Amino acid sequence: MAKSKSISYQDAGVSIDEADRAVASIKRLARSTFTPGVLTDIGSFGACFALPKMRRPVLISSVDGVGTKLKVAFLAGKHDTVGEDLVNHCVNDIAVQGALPLYFLDYFSTGKLDARVAAAVVSGMARACRSNQCALIGGETAEMPGLYQAGEYDLAGAIVGIAERDKLITGHRVAAGDIILGLPSTGLHTNGYSLARKLIFETAGLKPDSYVEDFGATVAEELLKVHRSYLKPIRALHAARLLRAAAHITGGGLTENTPRVLPKGLAVRIDVTSWRVPPVFEFLRRIGSIPVDDWRRTFNLGVGMLLIVAAKDAPQAEVTLRKLRERPFVIGEVVTQRRGKDRVTYD
Repeated sequence: MAKSKSISYQDAGVSIDEADRAVASIKRLARSTFTPGVLTDIGSFGACFALPKMRRPVLISSVDGVGTKLKVAFLAGKHDTVGEDLVNHCVNDIAVQGALPLYFLDYFSTGKLDARVAAAVVSGMARACRSNQCALIGGETAEMPGLYQAGEYDLAGAIVGIAERDKLITGHRVAAGDIILGLPSTGLHTNGYSLARKLIFETAGLKPDSYVEDFGATVAEELLKVHRSYLKPIRALHAARLLRAAAHITGGGLTENTPRVLPKGLAVRIDVTSWRVPPVFEFLRRIGSIPVDDWRRTFNLGVGMLLIVAAKDAPQAEVTLRKLRERPFVIGEVVTQRRGKDRVTYD
C-alpha cells in the first residue's frame, strides 16, 4: 500500500500562523476598551465581568449584524468602519430601554483569514466601545475555507447592558398629546443596503469611487458613513426624567419601529415636512422609482432615533439635547388610534 501524503491544516486552507497574528492585534485593541468590570483577559474560554452594584439590576441584551453593508466595504477595500457600525447599532438597541452598556462580544468569520483585515474590523469595534464606555471582552474569529467568497467575511455581535428595574424605559407613560422628537441619522446606518446596492451598482451602474453630485461624495464615502450612537442624548434625557420612550429607527423605518414603543390604543402622526430628508435617500427613490410606502419602510430617511416626551417637557428636552450639540426636530405627536387606521400616519 502506497504511503499517503502528509496533509496539514494549512493544506486544508486554515492558517494557524495567520490566526495567531490576528489574535495578537485583536488582544491589543480589545484591552484598550477594558473597564473596571473586566475580570479576564482576551483568550479565556469564557469572559468574566463584575456587575456594578445596583438595588434591582436588570440585564438587557441584544445581538445584531452589519448586513449587506459589508458588501460595500469589500468593494471599497475599507474595513475600519463596519465594526463601529456593529457596536453602535447594538448600543442603540439597548439604550432605548434605559441600559448602560457593559460589554460586547463579536463574531468574525471568513473563508481565508487576513490578519490585517481582521485587525481593521476590530479597530472599528474598539473605537466604538471606547466611545460608549463598553468593554470588548471576547469573541470568535473563525476561518472556514469554502464557505465564503474570496475576500469576504461576516460580522455579528452581542451586547449586554444593565439598568435599575424601576428605571427601565418601557413606554408605559406615553400618552396622546406627547411630542415626538427626531435625531438625525448619519446616512443609511446599517439598513436598506440590499436595495441601495442594487440601485446604485446595477441600475445606475456606479462604482464605489464614483462621485455623485447629489450628495457631494463618492458612493463609498456615502454608503460607509458610520451608524452613529445615540447613547449620550438618550441617557441625558432619561437622567433628567424627560424621556417617555425611544425607538431606534432601523429596518422598517419609522413605519415599523415607532409602534414597538407605543402602548395599545395609541398611534403617531408624522409631519413629513418637519425635517429635510438627506439627498442620498431622495437619490435612491428617484433612480429606483420606489413607491413612497416602501421607501418609508426600508430607510430611516434621516431620522435615526425617535424620542417621545410630554408636551410640557418638549422645550426643556430640546435645550438638553442642544447642549450635547444634537440637532433635534419635532416630527409629530402621539394620538389616539382610530379604528381601522394605521399606527403611523404621515401628513
